Amino acid sequence: MTAAALYISGALTTGLAPNFVVLIIGRLLYGVGIGLAMHGAPLYIAETCPSQIRGTLISFKELFIVGGILFGYLVGSYEIDVVGGWRYMFGFSAPLAAIMAVGMWSLPPSPRWLLLRAVQGKGPMEDNKKKAMNALRRLKGPSASDKVLTDEIENNLSSIKAAYADQAEGSIFQVFEGASLKAFTIGGGLVLFQQITGQPSVLYYATSILQTAGFTTASDAAKVSILIGLFKFVMTGVAVLKVDNLGRRPLMIGGVSGITVALFLLAAYYKVLSGFPYVAVGALLLYVGCYQLSFGPISWLMVSEIFPLRTRGRGISLAVLTNFGSNALVTLAFSPLQGYLGPANVFLLFAAISLLALLFVILNVPETKGLSLEEIESKILKK
Repeated sequence: MTAAALYISGALTTGLAPNFVVLIIGRLLYGVGIGLAMHGAPLYIAETCPSQIRGTLISFKELFIVGGILFGYLVGSYEIDVVGGWRYMFGFSAPLAAIMAVGMWSLPPSPRWLLLRAVQGKGPMEDNKKKAMNALRRLKGPSASDKVLTDEIENNLSSIKAAYADQAEGSIFQVFEGASLKAFTIGGGLVLFQQITGQPSVLYYATSILQTAGFTTASDAAKVSILIGLFKFVMTGVAVLKVDNLGRRPLMIGGVSGITVALFLLAAYYKVLSGFPYVAVGALLLYVGCYQLSFGPISWLMVSEIFPLRTRGRGISLAVLTNFGSNALVTLAFSPLQGYLGPANVFLLFAAISLLALLFVILNVPETKGLSLEEIESKILKK
């Protein structure tokens, strides 16, 4: 809800900004909101949904993000020749954020979080158990029997007591110890490679890449960007449908392999295939399609489910920080690197990093399909 309030404030401030300073303030407000939402949304979904559909539901977050990007492309294309048209693009997100705020207001707290607070002495046990029962009943609907709800609450409580009795919530430093360190290596590594394989550059500079490839006007490139956004949306939908069927590892391995091929093709286009502009367009489509099958949804899915309950909030916060920091680094470094090395060598560098990412996934990323959060901790992290 705080994120939604920041979205509304940031959107209105940016859309109505009278000068550059106010514009930056609006963008900062919006950015803080994104940080909170990227932390809270996957954490809440992971703790409240059944393990059998956890991958699908968490991946829906990425689907809606891509849908928002596509909508931004559409509005941007429509307003591209209008002076000040960007104000409408930013301002239109305010009513959407208001819908998000109303929706979040209606949701119950996480039953696991309520039980953990009781175990850690942050509230009366029976009172928190009743709150957890009511929250679980709202999540599962009226068809769930009291026995099913009671059994799930007692099972979760037993698991939490066994792991965290007499322990306070983990500090930021404890993320770098034991099972939490293993989880951060997996989750933090995925969101790091998600960015340093060139995703910000390909996404943020897609229009200029398309113009270089032969789409000479800004409006032409913007229209092709819409097609790319639509393709991203479709491929994310494929990942959403298949993640709890095929599993996390097959999608990650196949997707990162495709990303690597796409980056080598982009490097080849700028080095020896400049007479074939559709090679660049095809490589972009391959890149974004494979990204949406792998790094896009699966990285955040793994981050949300891989951390032990005691350090889950801190761990996800550090993963978000790693993601945003590496995003900023790649975005800021892309133009200087492009000027110093040339685009061919820059994409060749990203391709080499993608090979390392593929090796990292093969060696380190486990399969969590169908496992409860407690089973992930006991069967994977504490091996």
